[in-house]
Amino acid sequence: MTMSEGPASISGMDITTSADGTAIAYGARGEGPAIVIVNGAFSTAGDSGGLAASLADAGFRAISYDRRARGGSGDTRPFAREREAEDLAAVITAAGGVAATIGHSSGAVLALYATSLDVPTGRLFLSEPPFHFGEDEPAADLPQRLQALVDGGRPADAVTAFQLEGVGLPAQMVEQIRSSPLFDALLPLAQSTVYDATLTRDVSTPTESMRAVAAPMTILCGVETFPFLRAASQRLADAIPAAELVEVPESVGHRLDPDATTRLVAARLASD
Repeated sequence: MTMSEGPASISGMDITTSADGTAIAYGARGEGPAIVIVNGAFSTAGDSGGLAASLADAGFRAISYDRRARGGSGDTRPFAREREAEDLAAVITAAGGVAATIGHSSGAVLALYATSLDVPTGRLFLSEPPFHFGEDEPAADLPQRLQALVDGGRPADAVTAFQLEGVGLPAQMVEQIRSSPLFDALLPLAQSTVYDATLTRDVSTPTESMRAVAAPMTILCGVETFPFLRAASQRLADAIPAAELVEVPESVGHRLDPDATTRLVAARLASD
């Protein structure tokens, strides 16, 4: 769900305004061609700090941002998947344009969806996007049930329900997470689980426009990850003529390895 092994600071966080007036916090590291990072569930800009630092060391300007209802960003109701695409567009505009977008997990879904709406994302790097393609779908009412839990003052139950039903983590693992000291850090992100569940439900099978994206695209998949994500990555690569699938042995347990990812990004951008 997160981008790296742990959070790292993103200096100089600024605010841009999305189309619906929502404040979106973003920050940059490094100098050079800009690359925007789109996090997955339970992640804020700080969680991509390791990747941002690696990109900066390689001569890029890494742009990280808090998706809505996370970290320093605001939240405006009602939510729709289009709002998240507009948030990404606002960050890209504030950055002065980008050479590439790296999306991880639900962030990869968002990056591809935004591109299909003509958001200028540049070259796409999609890490383990959780597309179901109509198989083993979470219950359609999951977003509504999560929202009811959040509205009822039960953020811990919303986080757990999303982990069990939205992500598909084993019950034993979810219980271990809930009893760990790190669980409290997830509670402020409970509202964002509603939005992740909505986005991934609404485009659980990529739309025709998403499959028709012609931008150069690399789908990244770790060797040691959930079988569902390996299958989804392969199916997405098969569905999009512009896509290539690359295995990343260094990325383990649905975590994107910063240095291995940076090497791939640099190589693909140099060859375009």
